[in-house]
Amino acid sequence: MRFLLDAEQRDFARSLDALLASCDTPAAVRSWAAGDHGPGRVVWARLAGAGVFALAVPEKHDGFGPLPLELALAFEALGRHAVPGPLVETVAAAALLDRLGDDRVAAERLPGIAAGKSVLSLCLTSLGPYALDADAADAVFVVDGDTLRLATASGPVQPSTDPGRRLSRPPGGTVLAQGPEVTDAAAYAADVAALATAAQALGVGRTLLARTVAYVTRRTQFGVAIGSFQAVKHRLADTLLALEFAEPLVHGAALSLAARDDGAGRDIAAAKVTAGEAAYAAARTALQLHGAVGYTEELDLSLWIRKARPLRDAWGTPAACRARVMGVAR
Repeated sequence: MRFLLDAEQRDFARSLDALLASCDTPAAVRSWAAGDHGPGRVVWARLAGAGVFALAVPEKHDGFGPLPLELALAFEALGRHAVPGPLVETVAAAALLDRLGDDRVAAERLPGIAAGKSVLSLCLTSLGPYALDADAADAVFVVDGDTLRLATASGPVQPSTDPGRRLSRPPGGTVLAQGPEVTDAAAYAADVAALATAAQALGVGRTLLARTVAYVTRRTQFGVAIGSFQAVKHRLADTLLALEFAEPLVHGAALSLAARDDGAGRDIAAAKVTAGEAAYAAARTALQLHGAVGYTEELDLSLWIRKARPLRDAWGTPAACRARVMGVAR
């Protein structure tokens, strides 16, 4: 198995990173948290123009994919820049609709996803009752057991640890499909969502580490930069090692999914728990080494700190992922 990225993949990751660096994503996150989706939709359109959502859509429906590794690279960049919105849920919904085998529904929805014109949310009740950013979505799909429904409303927004992640309980709606094919499609969509979330968490952890390293080289105590203290160096080294260890697991899981390997689910679970825990550890390191300033909402760093814990638990808690790796659960 080849883990090294090729030149085209590296160029794609760099171009996407440059695109997002030119966007004021912290301002977009704050607007999104306040219920103003305009700036976030502008970023969404630019991502669509770069082909991010087309990576999850088959070529017959105007996409480029499915390309799990490229999708993972994209979501790592999205995490590095804290892009708001139901990004994971939209690509997971694309995977669900593609795998469902209903050509009518797929033809109706997938081209819009690839073009960035459709923002979707997806709720699998087996993983939790909430849909992410349903108030901003053009459609909300709910899978309850072997039944796929299109929710008729978004439901009231619930508070979240991350203000940029707006949760709600979608009410029942129109039944679109029912049967074992829904269960199979939902399982595949959950794997795609877990992989994308793992990559997103990895990106969040990378930014938290980079910003913390920059801070400790500027902040002085006793006349020297606090980054020169041995305890600070050790804490940062541990954080870096955890992130470096998670990256090949995320890429390897993407390759397993692309190859439709029988062990892809376990690989994705391993990547998800490792990347999620690494990002959460990076958030704790950032908070501690920034001191009191790390607690302020005005500091942009808080936007990444408050994402780490929800991403760790979304689309597969650490306990559930470990159980799947050990073969206790599917």
